[in-house]
Amino acid sequence: MNLKLTRAQTMDVASLAELLRETAEHHDNFEKTHAEHYWWDWYAAYLNARLSDSDPDQASAAADRYMEDVIRVPKR
Repeated sequence: MNLKLTRAQTMDVASLAELLRETAEHHDNFEKTHAEHYWWDWYAAYLNARLSDSDPDQASAAADRYMEDVIRVPKR
């Protein structure tokens, strides 16, 4: 796998753990309301939005749109 990062960001482990916990909490609603999917796709979209200065609600909406429009995960 060839990962390409476009900008360097540093985050201490405790902050990263908190962001992952937040991501898991926000993913819960999508997981309950949509068909089976790979959680990491939603996490990636959410984390990308949060790291781009979106608030948690905006990041959730962005991740939901990504999953519905790009990955094509239907609602249950």
